[in-house]
Amino acid sequence: MKNLFKKIFKRKQDPLTSEERLKIVEVSSKLVGPGVFYSTIIVIASFLPVFLLTGMEGKLFSPLAWTKSLILIVDAFFAITLTPVLISFLLKGKLRPEHKNPINRKLESIYTPILTYCLKWRKTVLGINIVALLIGVLMFTRLGSEFMPPLDEGSILFMPVTLPDVSNSEVKRILQVQDKLIKSIPEVAHVLGKAGRANTATDNSPISMIETIVLLKPHNEWREGKTKADIVTEINNKLQIPGVTNGFTQPIINRINMLSTGIRTDVGIKIYGASLDTINVLSQKIKKALEGTSGVKDLYAEPITGGKYIDIVPKREVIGRYGLSIDDINTVVEAAIGGMKLTTTIEGRQRFSVNARYAQEYRNSLDALKKLQVQTMQFGPIPLETVADVKISNGPPMINSENAMLRGSVLFNVRDRDLGSTVKEAQKKLDAMMTKMPKGYYVEWSGQWENQIRANKTLRMILPIVVLIIFLILYFTYRSMKEALITMITVPFALIGGIFMVYFYGINLSVAVAVGFIALFGLAVETAMLITIYLNEAMNKMVAKHGNSSETITEEILRDYIIEGSAKRLRPKLMTVSVSLFGLIPILWATGTGADVMLPITVPLIGGTITSTIYVLLVTPVVFEMVKLRELRTKGKIDLIDAKH
Repeated sequence: MKNLFKKIFKRKQDPLTSEERLKIVEVSSKLVGPGVFYSTIIVIASFLPVFLLTGMEGKLFSPLAWTKSLILIVDAFFAITLTPVLISFLLKGKLRPEHKNPINRKLESIYTPILTYCLKWRKTVLGINIVALLIGVLMFTRLGSEFMPPLDEGSILFMPVTLPDVSNSEVKRILQVQDKLIKSIPEVAHVLGKAGRANTATDNSPISMIETIVLLKPHNEWREGKTKADIVTEINNKLQIPGVTNGFTQPIINRINMLSTGIRTDVGIKIYGASLDTINVLSQKIKKALEGTSGVKDLYAEPITGGKYIDIVPKREVIGRYGLSIDDINTVVEAAIGGMKLTTTIEGRQRFSVNARYAQEYRNSLDALKKLQVQTMQFGPIPLETVADVKISNGPPMINSENAMLRGSVLFNVRDRDLGSTVKEAQKKLDAMMTKMPKGYYVEWSGQWENQIRANKTLRMILPIVVLIIFLILYFTYRSMKEALITMITVPFALIGGIFMVYFYGINLSVAVAVGFIALFGLAVETAMLITIYLNEAMNKMVAKHGNSSETITEEILRDYIIEGSAKRLRPKLMTVSVSLFGLIPILWATGTGADVMLPITVPLIGGTITSTIYVLLVTPVVFEMVKLRELRTKGKIDLIDAKH
């Protein structure tokens, strides 16, 4: 191929003949084809962990992995089939050598002296990279962690909880007061509050739970310097009502959390056991232990006791004297207090039940209930208290069960701190208590933490398998364990830039950041594979000219060919990186819904792409030269790798 191009470049006449044009296209396509194939396999293999994610994270990121993989497969297909055909039609006129390209010539003039300097000071360059790697590892250990970056839905769900024995009228009053105070904040557009449960089987909220959706105005109408977190803090400060525990979340994520884990906050501690009283005691102890923990907000123990019930117990010996039965008493109670269904009215396609019960003033107090009239055959109407004990008793406001056991829970949100370190500190505080749990009782961490543990377990399990698959692909490409290792050591150095950018952007480690690093992993290996193949191609040229012996190959000759192998193929390497960067950098300035999820994916990719490019262009040749010099000293020759790319 080299001789073919030499002949073509020396030609004076123009244009190329049809046979020469087709020959160039054929040779070049055979040269590039295997490289496209192996690169596609490596990038698709690197996305394998994303394919195996389950739950919320799988639903969110699997479309990204499928889209990228299918695009790569189609792209590889067209690169091998359609592109050579188009080039054969579009390739016109006289070919220009690589050094005639002004951009390429300028890049080589900048790159070659820097590479020469790095090759001269090999140990210093390696030392700097190792120090940078150690700093990156230190930064990585100090990064916070969370399940997913919080998606700004543009609205707030305010979920305060009152005492379980609160009355309907009091909840209504609290709700109206809260709505007025929230509406007084300038950034709030609309407020809609709801107390109790909706007419659906999936909403089991008690009357003591209030849900208020707060819709915010567009950002350009907010006060200067105000953020959503500031608005939440302002609402919280205004709504400090005795007997009410505030809670903040967002409408969509709240429903997702409720359906997936049964916990409406970021984190929940579920307490399982056989006795509600014991579970309540444990809940209060756990709540007290967590108070004051940094990052723990809206701390609340779901009340298991404290509900108020009206017990109406018939006096059997008395109702017998009046000629009444238990059913007579129950009928009065049902009709007067609960309401009795009389009939159903049909209007068009709709059906409405018609109920009858006493007016509210006859049943809104214990004294009023005691005075309800019970009709007798011989003695006329008598008060209910004559034939029944009417009293208020305590009981559970709502009984929750899970896994065939009674369940209580302690709930809290995490703000102003990352989820991972907050939960770990909370776990340390509770460790001593957990060892003293009564027999048959245990706790379970749930909410976002449960999802984070599941995602981390999947990633830890599959990542080593992916690394092994990529290593095997490299091995079969080079047919050399040593060359495969040289390519693989690029990966930790590529991750340095990603870690640095994640650290300085203040982003917590999450599934989104992991997906960004996974994408970076494939790109780094692909770029390193490219330059390793070019360096081995330069070694083949050197051996063809100087022979393969330590007597004929000096360090200067080896360095010249390494510089040639690195610099002459600079343009395709930089083009590969530039395409990735140009597509990613605009996301750094993206705003609006969804940008806060895309940023954690993009930031490690951009930082890692920059550092992996620097490493591949400057450090890989250094490592390659050191390996080849060692081979010359120990074996008297260098190992040639005929890697087809």
